[in-house]
Amino acid sequence: MSATLSTATDPPAAPATAPADVVASAEGPRPLTEHIQLKRVIMLVNPLSGSVGSGAPAEAEALLSQYACEASVEVLDAGRFDAQIDAALEARPDVLFVLAGDGTAGTIASKAGPDGPLIAPLPGGTMNMLPKALYGTTDWKAALKSALEEGAPQSVAGGEVDDGQTRQAFYCAAIFGSPALWAPAREAIRVGKLGLAWAYARRAFRRAFSGRIRYILDGRPERRSEALVLISPMISRVMEENTGLEAAAMNPADAAAAFRLAATAVVGDWRQDPSVTTKATQKVAMRARSRIPAVIDGEPTLLRPHARVRFIRKAFQALAPIPPAAEDSV
Repeated sequence: MSATLSTATDPPAAPATAPADVVASAEGPRPLTEHIQLKRVIMLVNPLSGSVGSGAPAEAEALLSQYACEASVEVLDAGRFDAQIDAALEARPDVLFVLAGDGTAGTIASKAGPDGPLIAPLPGGTMNMLPKALYGTTDWKAALKSALEEGAPQSVAGGEVDDGQTRQAFYCAAIFGSPALWAPAREAIRVGKLGLAWAYARRAFRRAFSGRIRYILDGRPERRSEALVLISPMISRVMEENTGLEAAAMNPADAAAAFRLAATAVVGDWRQDPSVTTKATQKVAMRARSRIPAVIDGEPTLLRPHARVRFIRKAFQALAPIPPAAEDSV
């Protein structure tokens, strides 16, 4: 499904199936941001992604019809993902909106790079770390309106993980080591799925303390830790400039200390925990005896036993309010 919308003084009527909150106003176009000229907009939608739904393309068309810009909505097809994404980037719109899962949004931002079109990743996945950091909401329609009406070009820093087989960018945070297995439990608790959270927690507990990772920060002496967390400047509470990633090494001595750290992370400043040390870093090398569990911008994965991470000062350009919301700052 693909549709092109051109709005003028009198916007077209919204589809009959569109909900009331996206029906175009009869009073004329809604105001666009004053920070940048938006004439051509492309929006890629994956209706099969986490929290999107089959009605999203029609809702997006109706909402975009409220603004005086040329807009097209493209539904991503599983068999043509790469071709559709490449075509959208090559079209060089003023902004490319992405309503899809966290992994797809991150891939498109990485492909765009610092010289590509502005990217606006809307919350359409499960954890939505990057959209929440930029727009402060899990409602994709609210995020879309915020970007269109208040957005400005924002340089987003990040990191790139390379294990010799695959490369994966992140713009919020990456967790390495067995505690990464706790991330699904934390997310299940956040959305109120306590039974699922308990199942994830039991699995994580069984694998905890099974092996530490060894890491080197910017050529310093090698150290060991239970987990290494790398946090981007956008969501770090202590990094005020794009000078590097915040590296937090976590070394709980036993299960009791791990639970104490988990509780501190929820209700207080986890950096004050005695089992945590933090530094700013631009290059990281890590190794382990077996594959390294990781959660990269909310996406669980298993890395090969040797991996490297590098800081990217200007990873891509986002369209977001000034300053970005940093909803899940840590």
